[in-house]
Amino acid sequence: MKQLILNLRPDCPPTLENFVPGGNAELLENLMRLAATRSGQPCAHLYLWGNPGSGRSHLLRATVARTIDSGHPAFFLNAEEVADRLPENENALLAIDDVGRLSPDAQIALFNAFNRARANAQSLLLSGPDSPKGLAPGLREDLRTRIGQSLVFEVRPLDDATRGAILHSLATQRGLRLTGEVAGFLLAHARRDPPGMAAALDALDAASLEHKRPVTLPLLRELMRQGLRI
Repeated sequence: MKQLILNLRPDCPPTLENFVPGGNAELLENLMRLAATRSGQPCAHLYLWGNPGSGRSHLLRATVARTIDSGHPAFFLNAEEVADRLPENENALLAIDDVGRLSPDAQIALFNAFNRARANAQSLLLSGPDSPKGLAPGLREDLRTRIGQSLVFEVRPLDDATRGAILHSLATQRGLRLTGEVAGFLLAHARRDPPGMAAALDALDAASLEHKRPVTLPLLRELMRQGLRI
């Protein structure tokens, strides 16, 4: 379980190394290849989809950071930040999060980016909450088609066994001893993504120190009644 001994604090910069792959090993391999292969020819474009909290934004930001670290231009944009033009830098990676929220002008800009990607040796890394066919009905059909022609990956959620191992690993890093009751409650009711679990443990650790009480299920319930968010 070495891959689970990770720095997953909420303020930790997203990297490909601190993303817990679970069932996403093939996706992670493709993102690493995308960040490393900037040889004047565009790689296949990638589109990632999954539920909120699945790690889509983490993966886009991490791939952009890895590309920049390798000495190549890369840009991360939320859909709301895209206007009527996108960067045309040669050999660049363009990552756009939540493409279903693109404005009409931004959709045209992305469509044009697809058209000139080969000439500019650019690659596109896109994300959304659903498969290309399931994206918002306001999306241009020609753009939906281009997105669907990319390599498409669903970001698969972590299974309960992996989430449990992550939770206990994070607790051990913080010096917390979790009873089976507390761990089970957190797995059932806390956020399901690793940064969310880390945030819940940090909040619980701070509250335990403040109240000078060990972490127990009665304490956790009491703190939640007082407004503790997990």
